[in-house]
This record gives sequence, C-alpha cells and structure tokens, in this order.
Amino acid sequence: MHKLKKILVLGVLFYSIIILILYLFQENILFQPEELEDDYTFTFDHTFKEFFLETDQGDCLNAIHFTNINPKGVILYFHGNRGSLRRWGEIVLFFAKKEYDVIIMDYRGYGKSKGRITEKNLYNDAQLFYEYTQNMYPEDQITIYGRSIGTGIASNVASNNHPCNLVLETPYYNIKDIVESWLPHFPTNLLLRYKIPSATFLQKVTCDITIYHGTDDRVVPYKSGERLFKSIPISNKRMITIEEGSHNNLIEYDQYRNTIDMVLENSF
Repeated sequence: MHKLKKILVLGVLFYSIIILILYLFQENILFQPEELEDDYTFTFDHTFKEFFLETDQGDCLNAIHFTNINPKGVILYFHGNRGSLRRWGEIVLFFAKKEYDVIIMDYRGYGKSKGRITEKNLYNDAQLFYEYTQNMYPEDQITIYGRSIGTGIASNVASNNHPCNLVLETPYYNIKDIVESWLPHFPTNLLLRYKIPSATFLQKVTCDITIYHGTDDRVVPYKSGERLFKSIPISNKRMITIEEGSHNNLIEYDQYRNTIDMVLENSF
C-alpha cells in the first residue's frame, strides 16, 4: 500500500512538472530561433537583396528577396519554427531556381529580426510583408507558401487577402491538435497561449489551396493535416499525400517534385 501511494505521488508530481514546463516554456518549445549578428553576411547562389521592414511597434524585421529577370510569379514564404534565414534562404532557392521570385522573412527574435513573438505579432508581421509584396506584384501573381508552424501564419494572411494560390507543407488543424498528439491526457486547452487556428482561417480563403503532408510525420501528424483538409469548404483544394514522407524531407520525393510545378502554376 505504501509503495502504491509512493508511485501515485510520483505520478502526480511528474504530471504537474510537465504541465508547468508546457505552460512556462511553450514559446521555447514552439519557436526555436537561431539568432544572427547584425553584421552577418548572407551568401546565396542566386540574385537576392536583403531588406528590413519596421513594425508599428518599432521592431525591425529582416527578410530576403530573391529575384529573377522574368519571374513566373512571386512566392511569399513563411518558414518553420527552427533556424533563421541562413538556413531557410537555402531551402527556398529551390523555388527561386524555378524562376519564381521569393520573399521570405524571419519572425521576431529569429536571425537579425528584433522584438518578441506573440500570436498577434506573427499575424501583423505577416500582413506587413504581404503588403510589401503586393506593392511590387499584382495579387494574381502572389503565391503564399507556409511550412510547418508557418502554415498557420500563411493561412491567416490568405484569409485576409486575395492571393492566387496557397500552398501548405506539413500543416496542422490548430496548435492544440499538435500538442495533444505529443502530450495526450493533458489540459492543453487551458495551458496553451498560442492557438493558431488554421482551420478557422481557411474558412475564408477562396484561392486554390494545396496541402502536402507525409504519412510518417512525427512532428505534425498526418491526421492533423488530413483533418485540416477536410475542414476546407471550397472545392478548389487538393491534398497530396507523400507515402512514408516525414516532416522535413518531402522535397526528396518524386510525388512532390512531379507536382509542385503544376501546383505553383495553378494548372494541376
């Protein structure tokens, strides 16, 4: 009996510690930035310019704009939760070399970007960069592309504007859906300060929507992306399932490489 009581107490203690960690350190779990020195010099194998936009709170946000002589259009890209433009700039070269201009920003606290992340700031900053993009390109040439944590941000921007295309790579129904897959049986609704309700945003999106998701994704479960897809009310949507694909390797699969051109051209 004494042993059982001890196990029970340890179990409750462990449960309480996990709840405390989740509540206090959720920013550190959800957002894992790499900070760069202000004088860090980017080097990419493509024509680009580095620029900064200032928020209404006075924070400067760093971004890269890849350009082509005769671009097929422009991709406004919202990246995942780890790293900085040093890494993500290399990743989006894939699209720049397909002759799409690409604009990609670092969130607050990432790379050279200043300020503190909040959910509201994420949406406001994304809109700031959409307006920057719209000043140079007509909306019928703008594709919004989100990856991982950036899919919720991309969905929010698309819901408030009229781009020609929305592409979501490894998206989620909402943040609660992800955290519950990691920590079932925890009161995530009460603990989470970040909601990012992608499904709610997509109710208002009217442009073409494409979802890419791998069946072996251990970060954002495939079923969360599938649930999101089923919630989209418009008919001009498609979900491309990458069998055995995980969270960070979809680009390595033929099914991604054989479809992405048609997706970006809206000719699928």
